[in-house]
Amino acid sequence: MSLARRATAEAIGTALLLAAVVGSGIMGERLAGGNVALALLANSLATGAVLVALIHAFGPVSGAHFNPVVTLAFATRNALSWKEAGGYLFAQVAGAFAGVAVAHLMFGETVFSVSQYARSGPAQWLSEGVATFGLLAIILGCVRHRPAAVPYTVGAYITAAYWFTASTAFANPAVTLARAVSDTFAGIRPDDVSGFVLAQLVGATVAIMLWRWLDPPRAVENRPDPAETSQPVR
Repeated sequence: MSLARRATAEAIGTALLLAAVVGSGIMGERLAGGNVALALLANSLATGAVLVALIHAFGPVSGAHFNPVVTLAFATRNALSWKEAGGYLFAQVAGAFAGVAVAHLMFGETVFSVSQYARSGPAQWLSEGVATFGLLAIILGCVRHRPAAVPYTVGAYITAAYWFTASTAFANPAVTLARAVSDTFAGIRPDDVSGFVLAQLVGATVAIMLWRWLDPPRAVENRPDPAETSQPVR
């Protein structure tokens, strides 16, 4: 399948993911009456559910990465060329910002608004590193031996990671960048984005290196159909 079609699938899927993340955050906060735990529960369940659906829908087209660190992981395993990876990365970032805009418009918010939600400090950075490491471990561990389980394991993991990390598990650089222009429940201050992205890259790198040792890629796996390989996240 052409790169243009696969990149378009990545853009649309990432946009729908962000629309769900930001939109459910807005709805949850409005309906929770100040109960942050209830708003977070709504946000996490909606995100996990939409991931399952989106991976099923877009997986056969692009592999349903929706996440730059997932794309980089598969590029390092020769499942994508670096040219293809570049197309995926551009599509994911563009789609993420489009998804934020759509979510805002659905709830009568301005198209973009700079977030004031502080998310910084060692606990937050460690949380993002752990969340991203776990996400890549789930994907790399399942995609070869249990590919049919990937949509469910990713959705379940992200739902859980909302609750066991201090950062609510962004685990996705494209998502992090786009949420900086959402002054809502799901937002993050622009000043805090770099710390999150760096932590995500570190967590992803550790997972990629560890999995290369635990379950080395077979030579015959080089350059498979992308639709048979990857999956996302948040």
